[in-house]
Amino acid sequence: LAGRSADALVAQLAVLRAGAAYLPLDPGHPPERLAFVLDDAAPRALLVAAPLRGTAPSFDGPVLVLDGAGDSGAVPGPRPEDRAYVLYTSGSTGRPKGVEVGHAALVNLLLAVRDELADAEPPVWLALTSLAFDISALELYLPLVTGGRVVVVPEALALDGRAQAALAAEHGVTHVQATPSGWQVLLDGGFDDPAVTALAGGEALPQPLADAIRARTKRLFNMYGPTETTIWSTCAEVTGPVTIGRPLANTTVHVLDGALRPVPTGTPGELCIGGAGLARGYLGRPELTAERFVALPGDERVYRTGDLVRYRPDGELEFLGRADGQVKLRGHRIELGEVEAGLLAHPAVARAAAAVRADRLVAYVVPADGPVDAAALRDHLARFLPPVMVPATVVALDALPLTPNGKLDRRALPAPADPPAPARDAAVLTGPAARVQEIVRGVLKRDGIGPDDDLFDLGVHSLTITQILVRVRSALKADLPLHVFYDSPTIAGIAAEVERVLAREAS
Repeated sequence: LAGRSADALVAQLAVLRAGAAYLPLDPGHPPERLAFVLDDAAPRALLVAAPLRGTAPSFDGPVLVLDGAGDSGAVPGPRPEDRAYVLYTSGSTGRPKGVEVGHAALVNLLLAVRDELADAEPPVWLALTSLAFDISALELYLPLVTGGRVVVVPEALALDGRAQAALAAEHGVTHVQATPSGWQVLLDGGFDDPAVTALAGGEALPQPLADAIRARTKRLFNMYGPTETTIWSTCAEVTGPVTIGRPLANTTVHVLDGALRPVPTGTPGELCIGGAGLARGYLGRPELTAERFVALPGDERVYRTGDLVRYRPDGELEFLGRADGQVKLRGHRIELGEVEAGLLAHPAVARAAAAVRADRLVAYVVPADGPVDAAALRDHLARFLPPVMVPATVVALDALPLTPNGKLDRRALPAPADPPAPARDAAVLTGPAARVQEIVRGVLKRDGIGPDDDLFDLGVHSLTITQILVRVRSALKADLPLHVFYDSPTIAGIAAEVERVLAREAS
């Protein structure tokens, strides 16, 4: 149980060296989820970062503080087939499932990505991902096996793209990996380094965002892979249209129909992955393991990803969406991924999601620059989608809701509703407070926000906080730290901090 830190990295390496497996627990997860994971996985011991000792969940076995354990002497070391880590992911039934990944699979991933990147000099990686998200292993371990360095982003800077960008510049970082949503935070924070190799993955990479990352970095790789096949399975250097590329070394990919038969080039099918990166299965879930890890003719074992892809004529894979993203509306089958692709093809849309709410199809869009004209967007879609696939309602959001791992949380998309009337007349403000109020209203797209209203109650989150801080810095020339929002999450509190910063700089 630890956030990102040097102690946590050392603890993970020690567990691996001892031939054991580690189970990362995210301190930000609800206590109930942590308790379930501990009960389900039944670990032998609990390692806790010193600052979290008082908040650790109840555990019957030994509890060791990361900076307090002594030398236990020689250890036998791991075998290739031993478990390296167990990582819990969401389950369709609501019960999280633990994925068992072996040492050989992890080593193969590290060496395959090393060969794909083909760096001429030892790299410097920025580690900014939660330890409970599997892609963090690449950030932490690859620089260590290639003679490089790892710069661990402190937990206090987890949502501060500006501070992360500054940290990367300070330490000469050469490689940054983040989800597309994480990259948006970095770019909004001013990240711009033509010496950096960028890796994006964990969710679909929109073309406009890919173009923006490429404009501010040396090169960009789009990575794809589920936890069940050890972090990343395919890779593409983005030089044009975004694809998920080709398989990494010692990885096999198959595009199959419902009967697990190969489909022709250009035909959508389910992506099934085999090879050295395949996980052992789900911890204590043999039936689920048998359902998702299947044997193809010839006895090759593969994982059924549930993702729809197709081969392009050049042999690269194109991601189309989830196989279970299919919905029915008035008797018609609709692939939400196709609707979302159409939305993203409009230049006014930066991010998009679609969902059926009650009896209508709803589009959720994040504007690329300025407001989105719903009528124009529907007209755009009607040109290549049947009428039933044209959303009746368009909801503009500041950001799409995300899971703790930075992926789209489709269940958290809000139900469309008419904008609520202001509960009361907002106070008339002057000076910096008036400008802050204008900025907050603009970002949240709400009127009637008073100086003492709690902005978290009004729906701010990590991305909107960043937007507000960036606009405050631009408009008022005041560079505010992220913690201001947590200390005083009101317009009055932010304005007071602006005045303090301006007074300090003037003195």
